[in-house]
Amino acid sequence: MTRLFKIALLASTLLVAPAFAQTEPAAKNDHHMDDPEIVVTAIYARSQADILSGTSIVTGDELARDIRSTIGETLTRQAGVSSTSFGPNASRPVLRGFQGERVRVLSDGIGSFDVSSTSVDHAVVINPLTADRIEVLRGPSALLFGSSAIGGVVNVIDSRIPRTVPDSGFHFDGTATYGTAAQERAFGGRVDLGLGERFVIHLDGTYNKSGNLRGGGFVLTPALRAEALASGDSEIEALANLKGKIPNTAGRTWEVAGGFAYITESANFGASISRYDSLYGVPVRFATTPPLPGEARPEEVRLDVKQTRFDLRGEVNPASGFFDAVRFRGGYADYKHNELEDTGAIGTTFLSKGGEARLELVQRERDGWKGAIGAQYVNRRLNIIGAEKFLPRSTSNQFGLFTVQSFDMGAARAEVGARLEKSRVSADADADLGNPNLRRNFTSVSGSVGGNYEFTGGWRIGLNASYTQRAPAAEELYANGPHAGTQAFEIGNPNFKKEKSTGLELTVRGDSGPFKIAGSLYHSWFNGFIYEQPDGTVEDGLPVFEFLQNKARYYGAELDISAEVYKSDDLTVTLDGVADFTRAKILRTGPDANAPRIPAFRILGGIEAETDHIIVRAEAERVSGQKRVAAFETTTRGYTLVNASLTAKPWGADKDVALIFSANNIFDVEARRHASFLKDYSPLSGRDFRATIRFGF
Repeated sequence: MTRLFKIALLASTLLVAPAFAQTEPAAKNDHHMDDPEIVVTAIYARSQADILSGTSIVTGDELARDIRSTIGETLTRQAGVSSTSFGPNASRPVLRGFQGERVRVLSDGIGSFDVSSTSVDHAVVINPLTADRIEVLRGPSALLFGSSAIGGVVNVIDSRIPRTVPDSGFHFDGTATYGTAAQERAFGGRVDLGLGERFVIHLDGTYNKSGNLRGGGFVLTPALRAEALASGDSEIEALANLKGKIPNTAGRTWEVAGGFAYITESANFGASISRYDSLYGVPVRFATTPPLPGEARPEEVRLDVKQTRFDLRGEVNPASGFFDAVRFRGGYADYKHNELEDTGAIGTTFLSKGGEARLELVQRERDGWKGAIGAQYVNRRLNIIGAEKFLPRSTSNQFGLFTVQSFDMGAARAEVGARLEKSRVSADADADLGNPNLRRNFTSVSGSVGGNYEFTGGWRIGLNASYTQRAPAAEELYANGPHAGTQAFEIGNPNFKKEKSTGLELTVRGDSGPFKIAGSLYHSWFNGFIYEQPDGTVEDGLPVFEFLQNKARYYGAELDISAEVYKSDDLTVTLDGVADFTRAKILRTGPDANAPRIPAFRILGGIEAETDHIIVRAEAERVSGQKRVAAFETTTRGYTLVNASLTAKPWGADKDVALIFSANNIFDVEARRHASFLKDYSPLSGRDFRATIRFGF
């Protein structure tokens, strides 16, 4: 057991020790988790209307309908959210055009402890099938979770450490799904068992298996198909007719977990342990021209992923005093994945051990003033072994202090936040990569100030300004080698400086009668923006992707709107829509350039009819073509997807039984997301019929 984990265990025990002296009965409900309008991730629970940047909450029937095998694909219907779409098994969220190191994906408030931010082919080791709800914070509000959250935070909230005691002493939830596009079979179940009035034991398990994904249309883009036909190589020419199933996209994942919690009215303490195991392939970057002498053909790489994770959570709620709550959250994980060659031999191994500890002191509300202060420590040790090692053994440490303070003055509300962060990123000497022993230290300061004003009943307008500093990650500093998973030769720069940005965001939110609107306009100016793009050269038979640093400018808008157009005692009909776009420029001494992999303008509209027993929905999503491309980046055609779903609740809305039938991409169109590194080689899913049953008792 590592020193960090021992410290976390001791700290959590000390924090919640008073709980065991309490005599009150255990809490039966957590109203914050049940309220779809309350943002739990915002340190102290707040209404979405009070958050000074874009937020989304996915829970209940919406989560059941949209859930997929990856977090990225599960969230793509939310405003401001796209996906890296690196095949059906490795898809991270893209928030306002940001991905990788600028988006933190959390499990119940702390990191996923995987290497998904290292490369887009690495899956996020958080299983959507276990989620109770998923919260997305975009913009400055996410900075309290680290400077690497400048793009936003995705927090997947589950019950592995229970928050409540089951009313009857026992509760079971189960789910099963079948999808036709990849012959996907997914099963999951969880049990909460109350032992007395205060002690709860939790067990859960999931299994997901799928074949090669069937895409809409051809696997390769028209430009690549033309190259293949002109190659003069019969094997390559055959790629031009590759249609339907995308090779090497099958996968299998299972996970088991157990946890417990001790719960009273004024405190709770709990812990959990989980084991994650996945084997999946990533789409091939096919060669459409004959290989040069000595150049190998692209491989069908599979990733064999395993992680063991430990989690702790504790909270004390004093009856009086300055603080309303004292919270601790800690975790540690041992992660490993092997990148397997066509023959099954191990080409490269990724080993990562790390942990995170987070302490929050939530102030009691006094005359409209409320806030929190906290501390956070993150550690990661990464070691890559094998011929295709692209990064030396590295260690990253980060310690942060943060605060957020809000003031409710009736119609007007104000908020200030600040974060001070110390980071150390070091790499061992590695003769194979040609680098000496390297160590970089950074001190980052970030802050935000803003407010909103209720100009009429239920409608608020807000403005938020932020300043952020981010330390470069180990991958951005020290990468220098071939990476089989992404089929790219990646080159970092150990001399990078801190990334700095200044941002403004204007928000409008309304909830009046049948109408709900949430809109944002945002603009960020970067100094020392770090990005990765190909330079047009080839090394070790792979295209070279180089990390660069320049000034940049990001701006965009997002809108989420709904309206009840008909309502009676037994039927509600709602129209809803989502629209978003992002523009991003790299500001250079010469002509400005487009930033790479920026999602195109998107609009999605739906109509939904709901009764106590049936929910019927139809929607259409239009994504424009993307012609604003970076150097050596190809354009992406626009597409329109049409989807429909039916949710049946045979025993009524208050019973935990639902049957969900959906048809996605009904017209089987060829669609590609511009944010994907592999968009030209791997389209999105074609027509997919899905059936899901969810039940509980």
